[in-house]
Amino acid sequence: MRFGILAAGAVVWSLIAGAQMANAQQVFQNTITGETLDVDGTAPKEGRNTPAVKKFLETGVDAYVEVTGCLPKGEEVFLESCSGCHGHIGEGKVGPGLNDSYWTYPKNETDKGLFETIFGGANGMMGPHGQDIELDDMLKLIAWIRHIQKDDVKDAQWLTDEQKKNFKAFNIDEWEKTGRTAAAKQQCKISGN
Repeated sequence: MRFGILAAGAVVWSLIAGAQMANAQQVFQNTITGETLDVDGTAPKEGRNTPAVKKFLETGVDAYVEVTGCLPKGEEVFLESCSGCHGHIGEGKVGPGLNDSYWTYPKNETDKGLFETIFGGANGMMGPHGQDIELDDMLKLIAWIRHIQKDDVKDAQWLTDEQKKNFKAFNIDEWEKTGRTAAAKQQCKISGN
């Protein structure tokens, strides 16, 4: 009898643990304090239930990076929320440049790290944007920041090897002439969906 109860308890425990692991989520931490960011409780309710957000919360990898159809929305969010401090194309103004290979916070070399800095804020005037930018739009913003790189991306942790081979340094003239229009005609859709 006692063995049966223990065995049943072990089965229930393994089912609970398995369900929790299936829904495993990255732990996001504030760039400056290291405190855990309350993404679920803080982020706007809209823009959470997309395949890209679900994948990001599980893996910390932004599926929108180098998805051309997602870039116009990322640019829009950047111009509204970031360009005042970081410049029109991330060249830096009051805030640091975002379009080169130097990162003020080395963790920003990863999608997860850049998300944590945008969501939770950083030093100086970099306030948190976790309450005012929807998660799906934040991923598109990160994809835009990755896209505007002007330096060599051989060490870019946010690109796959295939993406590195095909990456072209950002050229604002090309983007304004034909790139934005071409991108707007494409769907913002991650592979596999």
